[in-house]
Amino acid sequence: MIKSRAVDPELIVGLDVGTTKVCAIITTRTSNGLDVVGLGSAPSRGLRRGVVVNIESTVDAIKQAIGDAEAQAGVEVAGVYAGVAGGHIRGVNSRGVVAIAGRDREVTAVDVERVVDAARAINLPPDREVIHVLPQTFVVDDQDGVREPIGMSGVRLEAEVHIVTGAVTSVHNVVRSVNRAGLNVQDIVLEPIASAEAVLFPDEKELGVILIDIGGGTTDVAVVREGAIWYTAILPLGGDHVTNDIAIGLRTPLADAEEVKRAHGCASTALVPAEDIVAVPSVGGRRPRQLSRQVLAEIVQPRLDEIFTLVARDIVKAGLQDAPTAGVVITGGTSLMEGVPELAEEVFGLPVRRGVPHGVGGLTDVVQSPIYSTVVGLALCGARRQTAGSARNGDGRPRGRLGRLARRLATVFEEIF
Repeated sequence: MIKSRAVDPELIVGLDVGTTKVCAIITTRTSNGLDVVGLGSAPSRGLRRGVVVNIESTVDAIKQAIGDAEAQAGVEVAGVYAGVAGGHIRGVNSRGVVAIAGRDREVTAVDVERVVDAARAINLPPDREVIHVLPQTFVVDDQDGVREPIGMSGVRLEAEVHIVTGAVTSVHNVVRSVNRAGLNVQDIVLEPIASAEAVLFPDEKELGVILIDIGGGTTDVAVVREGAIWYTAILPLGGDHVTNDIAIGLRTPLADAEEVKRAHGCASTALVPAEDIVAVPSVGGRRPRQLSRQVLAEIVQPRLDEIFTLVARDIVKAGLQDAPTAGVVITGGTSLMEGVPELAEEVFGLPVRRGVPHGVGGLTDVVQSPIYSTVVGLALCGARRQTAGSARNGDGRPRGRLGRLARRLATVFEEIF
């Protein structure tokens, strides 16, 4: 039987339903922001490349992760902010134009709502839906680069936005899995946007940066410049593919290949001393073999090189090759491997750093790892959305047209980093 609980507005819960793990984080509001009070994770066996393929397995993993987080925090949760990824995700930039209404020709909140609606009016097939509309910049007459146009005078208002769409069935399967675990989905957040919220610094967002989150089944990419999202993509390649390459190349079981990757993997052969030796378990009950660690690096490096090369190629196709003035930030579990930043620097020709979550208090020592970037970012995004949704009645409904408008515009401006 599905449990029914009341949503506690003081608790903000992020739920990262990933290919290799499901992770849940419980945070509470404080005067300084958010404090982490609970963290739980469980192996994920119901997803493939970021897409739910087995709802029952996914539900079980969600229950386990939420249960562990609730036990640590000593609370019960009812609503979560869930992450979504997968190869079905598409991002596109769009532009909208409207005439500024009113006798004074002053931009109002209604004008901003109209121009954002105009920009999001793109043709979509019936099997796809809009997940995010992220404003980038506004233009008032000939004045471009406007962040908040309300109050400015003009006759023409333009908006540039980044629209993220996803397959209806894939998004709904994530929501359905969460609901069957007895939880409400308060909002869906694209995972690279969440990761960017957790690991990027304000100066990087302004100058321009590429965020690469290498997960188990997918690699999530976002380009942020001038404080806004200009590009998003989900590549169907990740750490699991590295594990598979090791299993095949070294003829070892997948579970052992994962252990070998975590303990001895290196993304650059140049960083591995020739004398390093690795014990590799064999299949069929055979004795373990002793192999040079350089052999392992020769298997790992081409796959990660392929991932970075695909990212670089796609960014060039999008015409954003000059955007990342601040360099590249890599995060996700695979980024912990030795040599990953060095390999990325070779491919992109830019400075590279590992991104770890920041901006939260409480159990910071527990979550300060690239593994938790997405789930921490989901909580931070949830806090923003709750702030944007404060213009509601006590029963949770908007306060009429002005309440809906205020909430939507708050969300619009909050989603500009």
